[in-house]
Amino acid sequence: MIKVSGLNKKFKNYQALNDISFSVRRGEVVSIIGPSGSGKSTLLRSLNLLVKPDSGQLTIGDETVDAASLSHRNTTRFRRQSAMVFQHYNLFKNKTALENISEVLIYGRGYRRDEARDRGMELLTSVGLAHKADAWPITLSGGQQQRVGIARALSLEPEALLLDEPTSSLDPELRRDILNLIASLAERSLTMLIVTHEMKFARDISQRIFFMEQGRILEQGAPDVLFDPVTENRAHRFLHEFA
Repeated sequence: MIKVSGLNKKFKNYQALNDISFSVRRGEVVSIIGPSGSGKSTLLRSLNLLVKPDSGQLTIGDETVDAASLSHRNTTRFRRQSAMVFQHYNLFKNKTALENISEVLIYGRGYRRDEARDRGMELLTSVGLAHKADAWPITLSGGQQQRVGIARALSLEPEALLLDEPTSSLDPELRRDILNLIASLAERSLTMLIVTHEMKFARDISQRIFFMEQGRILEQGAPDVLFDPVTENRAHRFLHEFA
């Protein structure tokens, strides 16, 4: 489903990703945790080629790219395999909630305008926002904006959903609502990679957890293994510090 081999990314003198390799099964939910600056968001954005890796090979679904030979065509094809949900929503401020979804379908997937509107309404209904279809983003709460962002990502029917700290900009009550929504998506067997600082959420929702530090995946495994390891390790200390 997802396969990463030898992924590297350097920003000037800073090695953000250091020879990362892993695979994710279809329908698996993986949470990526670790201290700030460990490379979590860079890894997620590399999977969507929003950050162009220096080297390495990426596979999502039926599409494979090599960082050394990226072209506009294969970058576009590869990006269609996944969809991003961002920390700060990234909604089009001059589009209504419905238009934020329907415009992506029209220009990104070739939908007719009426088809895009109908599909957009279905998705807004699924995230509890049908009554906000004509609302501008500035009039929506942070939690509502994030729900629109999630609906927009789902509209693309991606092979993988990539969520980059989707609750970090929200207050505790709104955070809980978004975590519950993501948990409901996990029950639909969507393949998801989630960068999060929510340790309890990561433990409850994930089949596996990746612990990153200094651009590497230092530990990975089932939540119970990482939270309750037999032997002390760096991931164990981090988890119990923030859990």
